[in-house]
Amino acid sequence: MTPAEIARRAEAVAPRLREQLPITPFVRYDAFSDELGADVLVKCEHQQVTGSFKARGAMAKVLTLTAAERERGVVTASTGNHGLGVGNALAALGGHGIVYLPENAKPGKVAALRRLGLELRAEGNDAGAQEVKARAYAAEHDLAYVPPYNDPDVVAGQGTIGVEILEQLGGGGLDAVVVAVGGGGLISGVASVLKKHLPGIRVYGAQPAIDDAMAASVRAGAIVEIDAGETLSDGTAGSVEPGSITFPLCRELVDDWVLVGEDAIRDALRMVIDTEHQLIEGSAALAFAAARERRTELEGKRVAVISCGGNISSHTLVAALA
Repeated sequence: MTPAEIARRAEAVAPRLREQLPITPFVRYDAFSDELGADVLVKCEHQQVTGSFKARGAMAKVLTLTAAERERGVVTASTGNHGLGVGNALAALGGHGIVYLPENAKPGKVAALRRLGLELRAEGNDAGAQEVKARAYAAEHDLAYVPPYNDPDVVAGQGTIGVEILEQLGGGGLDAVVVAVGGGGLISGVASVLKKHLPGIRVYGAQPAIDDAMAASVRAGAIVEIDAGETLSDGTAGSVEPGSITFPLCRELVDDWVLVGEDAIRDALRMVIDTEHQLIEGSAALAFAAARERRTELEGKRVAVISCGGNISSHTLVAALA
């Protein structure tokens, strides 16, 4: 799956997604721009339906299924946000969903999944292992599987963020984009679209220093397992599925990997709350923190930061702000 094909699919599905999902704001964050000495424009996916960009990829994939396939059952694996996206898509289009999730998934996200009428199955704490179990269950019972990132339609759905950014720029330029990375679906989709139309743009992939599975895999030249620690950026947590289409896309598209410490993620979360009065989750704060890490390179540039989600529990928020 090439970046050109992902971009083509993203541009094709964008009009259909607009019938189901709102266009999110793309606005300048003045205080952060002043801090970096750059023109920082933030794509506010924390204001998306379900509070996360994941609504896009899930909707794009579920739109490819027939009504009969949706009614028979749709299976997925998620730490929360992708499951919410699948649940939202099924609520809009009809169908039954089963979500495999880690036992340590955030209670608020679990409660939201239940409200959408999804059937939940929690076994162990490894998010990557849940993907293997979910895919096997779907294959065994001949049910549709909606991957959280390892699927061209899902990646193209995330790429519609790039389609919107280009439209919202109104013909203007963009020097760089900073994106949080977990399985790589978001950055693969966004970068495929932006690099097609803005070939000089520099793509920064942000990962927690203690949970950098994709960056470590790119360094190794093959998908590897890491000994990950618990991170505030829980939306990016987990290993990369073997054979994932996002791995070669990330190798080709990401120009620089930025590994961020937990204190820096917490500081960025506080900064956005204090200066913009916007509630974001740890994975979104990760992208802001990565921009701070590269402030010298970004000075004087026009930079997009993808604020990928806003689903943070009160307990996590209190701990982060303490």
